Amino acid sequence: MTTLTVSGRVAQVLSSYVSDVFGVMGNGNVYFLDAAEQQGLLFTPVRHEGAAIAAADAYYRASGRLAAGTTTYGPGYTNALTALAEAVQAQIPVVLVTGDAPTTGARPWDVDQAAIAAGLGAATFTVTRDAAGAITRQAVEYALTRRTAVVLAIPYDLAALEADDQELPAPSAPDMTHDGGTDLGQVARLLAGARRPLILAGRGAHLAGAGPELRELADRLGALTAGTALALNLLNGEGYLGVAGGFGTDTAAGLMDEADVVLVAGASLSPFTMRFGHLLGPDSTVIQIDTALQPTNPRVDLFIQADAKAAASRLLSLLDVEAAVAGWRAEASKRLAAGPGHEAGSEVTDDSRLDPRALAAALNAVLPERRTVVQDGGHFIGWAPMYWNIPRPQDLVMVGTAFQSIGLGLASAVGAARAVEDGRTLVLASGDGGFLMGLSDLESLISAARSAIVVIYNDAAYGAEIHQYGSQGLTEKPMLIPEVDFSGVARALGAESAVIRSLDDLSALQDWISAGAKGTFVADCRITSSVRAPWLTEWMNATRAAKAAVAST
Repeated sequence: MTTLTVSGRVAQVLSSYVSDVFGVMGNGNVYFLDAAEQQGLLFTPVRHEGAAIAAADAYYRASGRLAAGTTTYGPGYTNALTALAEAVQAQIPVVLVTGDAPTTGARPWDVDQAAIAAGLGAATFTVTRDAAGAITRQAVEYALTRRTAVVLAIPYDLAALEADDQELPAPSAPDMTHDGGTDLGQVARLLAGARRPLILAGRGAHLAGAGPELRELADRLGALTAGTALALNLLNGEGYLGVAGGFGTDTAAGLMDEADVVLVAGASLSPFTMRFGHLLGPDSTVIQIDTALQPTNPRVDLFIQADAKAAASRLLSLLDVEAAVAGWRAEASKRLAAGPGHEAGSEVTDDSRLDPRALAAALNAVLPERRTVVQDGGHFIGWAPMYWNIPRPQDLVMVGTAFQSIGLGLASAVGAARAVEDGRTLVLASGDGGFLMGLSDLESLISAARSAIVVIYNDAAYGAEIHQYGSQGLTEKPMLIPEVDFSGVARALGAESAVIRSLDDLSALQDWISAGAKGTFVADCRITSSVRAPWLTEWMNATRAAKAAVAST
């Protein structure tokens, strides 16, 4: 057996699970990166340690394949914590390979990295000289089976030492989650008796590969379908209402409110999806199928702990007769066609800046049809899922929503750009505030991307705060950002770019796409801060209502 160092053994085992590693080199991981190269792992450098995990996270979201991030110990590790917390809360399997204090004891500059990770909900696996391979495999399997981020720590004094030889058994196949057993008989009876059935799918259904079965089930029942933002278009077809929640239309929400039986597959029913309690009617029966241990929303009447794909297959066998409800889809189709869609926006605003709604609609017509969209967090977050054609769930990578953060967009675009295949163009949508937070990794994206378009919704402000707190009379000075010439910065780093002050200015982007869309184009779009996103209005109204209810008690 070839002699390997501890770092070499870690890289060897990782190479059977991952092909890509993202990170920043330092004292604590330099031996690991050397070993990773010898094992044939592709290393994509980023410029801030937070980008290491954010890129690996987005790589998984866009491709379904595991990736690793790597940092040095101490400040390199702490720099990665926001992205690590986002991956944990979003239930994204990712491995952070990091240096750690020597086994002989902490140095004056060391911190308790395992305790910090535990505070974020991430488990730490510290390799030893005699079990480096086994511990690495244990960490990876933990991340995959529990759908979470893990930390794989290499003590500094062990990194270059020879590892003990190990014969590792082949990884065991994961157990298939059960299908709910006899409880599904009750679900089948409820669905068969429904007059206005609705099937709502979430990211869990997408990850389970349950789309075809749920789509067939909907067609057999004559049910309407919808998806969360993270399962966008999973159930597209006849009767599809689009996104459930603040990114959807009022017409679609009205139809969902009238459903009498709602089957929720792999969706947590977050406050945003539920329109803060107003999505579903009070008399509807809500059935949730999920791998969680218990219902994730008080509105759930019947909970089935099961794999969405297995459960949907079982329901199809139980509903072996045509039970379609005549008229429900036809009525929905007529109302969707006649009802208002998303606001088109205006050509002219009071401050002569772009209306983000009109901009988003115009961009949809210009952007390449084969696109994978990465969304940073911020006020602008709804414009892409509302106005852009995003055919598949994996083509919308929404980061920051789980941890309510901004600034991870550029880093995530690096990972998604590495994952994008079959000629798709990576499109990053970001606000100016978040873009400035991650600005160092614009260089990383330019280096990594074959074809990437960056759309900056530049309102010279932290838009969400302007609408939430500026509207209450609080001082706006901390909420404003001096207008940055992102186009100039992008050109200095080697990208093509243009400032977009009118819809006609999008011709520069169109010309770049027509010329082959090679490299990176940054569209610095100067938008108004006077247009409030519908989802934020819902949130603000719900917050006010909750405060009023407390005050009245």
